[in-house]
Amino acid sequence: MASFIPRTLPMDLHAKFYLVGATLFLLVGIILTLTLRPSSKGNEESPSAFESFLRFFYASFLKPHNGDGTGNGQQDALESFYKAQAGVYDTTRKRLLRGREDMLGLAAAQLVHKSDTEGTHDVKRIWVDIGGGTGWNIEAMSEFVSVPEFFSSVYLVDFSPSLCEVARKRFARLGWKNVKVVCQDARTFRLEDHEDNTPDAVTFRRSSASNYYAEDGPNVGGADLITLSYSLSMIPDFYSVIDSLSSLLAPSGIIGVIDFYVQSIVDLSCRNYTGGAINRHVNWFGRLFWRAWFDVDRVGLEPGRRDYLEYRFGTILGADSRNYLLGSIPYYMWLGCSKKPTSLNTPNYPHEIVDRLDAAVTESPYLSPVNHTQALSRTVESSTPPELRSKAFDAAIINLSANLPLPSFFYQNHHWRIHYDDQLKKHTQFKHEYIYAFTWEDSRVDNRLLKLGSEDVVLAITSAGDNILSYALSSPARIHAVDMNPNQNHLLELKVAAYSALPYADFWKLFGEGRHADFRSLLISRLSPHMSSRAFQYWLNNTHVFMSSRGKGLYETGGSRHAIRIIRLLARTLGFRTQIKALLSAKTLNEQREIWAKDIRPILMSRLLNYLLVSQEKFLWAALGVPPNQLAMIEADHLHPAPESTPSPSSSPPLSHSQKKPNSTRGQAVWEYMAQTLDPVIDSSLLGTDNPYYLICLHGSYTPRCHPDYLSPQSHHKLSRTPAFDGLRIHTDSINDVVSRLAPNTLTVAVLMDSMDWLHPCDEDPSSSSSANTQITQLNRALKIGGRVLLRSAALVPWYVPVFEGLGFGAKRVGARIKGSCIDRVNMYASCYVLTKIRNLPAVDSNTRARGGSVDLEDFEI
Repeated sequence: MASFIPRTLPMDLHAKFYLVGATLFLLVGIILTLTLRPSSKGNEESPSAFESFLRFFYASFLKPHNGDGTGNGQQDALESFYKAQAGVYDTTRKRLLRGREDMLGLAAAQLVHKSDTEGTHDVKRIWVDIGGGTGWNIEAMSEFVSVPEFFSSVYLVDFSPSLCEVARKRFARLGWKNVKVVCQDARTFRLEDHEDNTPDAVTFRRSSASNYYAEDGPNVGGADLITLSYSLSMIPDFYSVIDSLSSLLAPSGIIGVIDFYVQSIVDLSCRNYTGGAINRHVNWFGRLFWRAWFDVDRVGLEPGRRDYLEYRFGTILGADSRNYLLGSIPYYMWLGCSKKPTSLNTPNYPHEIVDRLDAAVTESPYLSPVNHTQALSRTVESSTPPELRSKAFDAAIINLSANLPLPSFFYQNHHWRIHYDDQLKKHTQFKHEYIYAFTWEDSRVDNRLLKLGSEDVVLAITSAGDNILSYALSSPARIHAVDMNPNQNHLLELKVAAYSALPYADFWKLFGEGRHADFRSLLISRLSPHMSSRAFQYWLNNTHVFMSSRGKGLYETGGSRHAIRIIRLLARTLGFRTQIKALLSAKTLNEQREIWAKDIRPILMSRLLNYLLVSQEKFLWAALGVPPNQLAMIEADHLHPAPESTPSPSSSPPLSHSQKKPNSTRGQAVWEYMAQTLDPVIDSSLLGTDNPYYLICLHGSYTPRCHPDYLSPQSHHKLSRTPAFDGLRIHTDSINDVVSRLAPNTLTVAVLMDSMDWLHPCDEDPSSSSSANTQITQLNRALKIGGRVLLRSAALVPWYVPVFEGLGFGAKRVGARIKGSCIDRVNMYASCYVLTKIRNLPAVDSNTRARGGSVDLEDFEI
C-alpha cells in the first residue's frame, strides 16, 4: 500500500506550512512595528520600531545559525543567533514573551509571604536567573520588591556573551552592586564559586541514591529563588540543567519558570502530581505548527521539558495561557519547590506531611511515623480502623511508590484544600462554572439553631462559601466544607485567601461590590501564596468576573445568573426598574408591601411568565438549582398537602404516591410555591436593610448597611488573623464519600442544606451512594451521640425524615412555611429540620469502606 502514496505529499504539506508561517510572520511583523515604541534613550539602546523589526527578522529567519566554526557548541549557536539582535532584544521581545512579569510577581509573592510568616524581613536572599539574557527580568522584579535591598546576591547566568554585555551595561546604569553577570554554562554554575562568605561546611552535593526522595540538597544556604524565563526551551541538554537546579536550590527555596509549550491532554490523563490540567491541552494542528515554527530558531517545545521539571520538583502553582496578540501562542507559568515538602515545620519527611494531613482530614489521631512507639501504634490501631484513609493519602501512596512528587496540594502554604482528581467526570460535568455566587441559607438562623462552640467538628456543603465563613466566626475545632463542584470550592478558597492577604477595603470591593479593577494584580502579588494551584489557575482564567467593564461583577456570574438576568430584563423591558429601587429603599414594611403588591408582584407572579419560563424543568435546574427530584417533591406537596404537624416514624410522606404525576399540575405547583416563598418575605423583612439575600438579586451588590455577617469589618478583623482557618478542610467530593472516610463518633454537626432533596426516594439499594439509607447510615457512624444534622427541604414533610428516625435519629421540625409564615429571611424552603443522633447503629461490613488491608508510609524508603 505504501507504494501508492504520492511522493509529492510531504512537499505539499511543507509548502502549506511555510505559507501559513509566512502569513503569520507578516502579521507579527505588522503588530510589532505598530506596537513597539522607542524610548527617550539613545538610538543605540532603543532603535526605531522598524529597525528593531528588521534586526529581529534578519536574526530569526534569514541569518544562518551555523556558528563561527570555533567549536564551542551551544554557546557558538546562541551567539550566532543573538549577536545581531542583542541591542534590540528587549524591544522585540516585549510582546512576544508574555507573562514574565506575572511569573516574577508570583515568585516575589511567595518570598514575601515566607518572610512575613517566618519573621525574616532582614534576611538577605540569593537569586539565580538562569538564561537571564539582557537582565530584563531582574530589573522588572523591582516592580514587586527592591532588588538591591531584598536580595543579597543576584546572579544572571547566560551563555551568550552578547546578551551578557547588554546586561552588564544595564546594571551599571542602574547602579545595582549586588547583581553579578556570569557568562557560563548553567550546568556548571555553582554558588560556592561566587559566594565568598559561604561556610566551608556548606556543600552543594549531588546524591547517587536510588530513591529520589533520599537525595540530599544543601543543608544550609543555596539559592532562595531560581528563575528560568523563556530559557528552558532553548537549552538542548535540559535534563542536566534541571538536575543541577536541585543541588543549587535551598531546601525552602522556590523555582519560577515561564516558557512556551505544546502538550496534549492525553499526556496528562494520569497526572495527579501537577497543579491541574485546566486549559493545558493544545490541539494537534497547534502542536505541529508551533513546534515547526519555533524549531527554526532552535526553540524546543517538546513536552518532556515541562514534564521533567514537574517530575523533579514539587508543584506550588501552575497556570497556562495564550499570547493572543501573536497568533495564540501557548505558554505556561510554573512555581516549584523541593520534592520534599518543608511546610508544617516538619524535618523534610514527606510521610510526616501526609500522615498529619490524613489525620486532620479523617478526624483520626495523629501519630508521627518517625517517633511513634509500638504501644502508641496499638492504641491508634484500636481506635481507628487502619483502612480508614483519606483520598489525599491514597494519592500520596501512589506517588511515593512511583518516586513521583506528591500531589500539588501538599506543597501549598496552607492545607485547606484537599487533593482531588480534576479529570473525573463528576467534576468536569460542571464545565468550569459554579452555580451559586452567593449562598441562599440564612446564617442568622443557622447560628441560632446550632450555637457552635470551640469543640464542634462541622461538616457543611460549600455552596458559595458564605455559610462556611459564618460558621468560622464561631471558631469551631474543624470545618469540613464539601462540594462536588470544584468551582464552588475555588470561590471559597478565593474568599479565604482574601481574608489572609487583603485589607478590608479590597475585601469589600471583591465580595461586597463584586468588582475590583485591580483583581488580576491582587491575585498574582497578594492572593497567590494563599491558594492551591487549581484555584489560582481557575481565577487567573476568570479575572473578567471582577474586572469586565461589560459585566455586572461577581454576583451576576454562575448558573444562578440566568434568573437574575431575567428579573433585570423584565424590569427594563416592562418598565418597573424604578419600582424595584423604591422597594429596596422602603423605610417601613407597609411601604414595601404596597410597592410589591401594586407594581411588582403582578408581573413577577404572572401566570403567563410562570407557564412560559419559571415552571420549565430546564430553567429550574440551570437558573435556580432545582433538580428533578426536588421538583417532584414540590409537585407532591401540591397534589397531596402534607400535615402541618411534625411527622412521626409511622407517618406516610406525601411523596409516597406514584411517580406518575400529571405534568399539567406543575405550573400551578411552582406558582403556589413561589407565592408561599416571596409574599411572606415581603411581609416580614425589609429587603434594603435586613435581607441581603434578596438585595443581592435585585441590586447586584451588597451595601454597607445590608450584607451577610462575613462581610462586616468585625468579621474581617477576626478571620484575617493567622489561626482563623487552621481547622478548615475543603473537600471536592460527594458528602457520602467524605463522611465515609471520617473516623467514627467524631462529627458533631452536619449541615446538609437541601441536598437530601436531590436523592431519589425509590433508590433503596444500600450500596448506592445516592441512597438515603446509605448516606444516613454513614452520618450516624461519623456523628457523636447528640450530634446534629441541620437540613432544609422543599417539602413540608420530606420523605426521608422517617428514614432518619429509623436509623438512630430523633427528628424535630424547627421551621415550617405554614399559613404565610417564614422559616428564615430567604424562605426558599418549606421546612427546616434538626435531626439528633440518639443511638449508634450496629456495625455493618457492607457499609464499611474496605481497602484490602492497611498501608503504612513507613513501607516506603524515604
